[in-house]
Amino acid sequence: MSQQIQLVARLVPREGREAALAQAVAAIVPAVLKEPGCLVYTAHDSRERSGTIVMYEVWESQAALDVHAAGPNFGALAARFDELLDEPLAIEHLCKIA
Repeated sequence: MSQQIQLVARLVPREGREAALAQAVAAIVPAVLKEPGCLVYTAHDSRERSGTIVMYEVWESQAALDVHAAGPNFGALAARFDELLDEPLAIEHLCKIA
């Protein structure tokens, strides 16, 4: 069984903060992609709810994800959540079936 962790994270912006959220997310992507254990880290704008950022992430292990979550790149973004987000960060863990 694979140790990989796949997840989708949804970041819903406060009204008027859509561009600031997109910029804040885009700013950390290059550094996160260099983090140990990061296999995929992509940001998308939702077609159903424009301005909502949907992240697709794949990590080698839960330990790698935990290091990311406690690290400076995600920390810099998370420090702005009160300012940028209208809803709490929503994370959905995935289990690949095919």
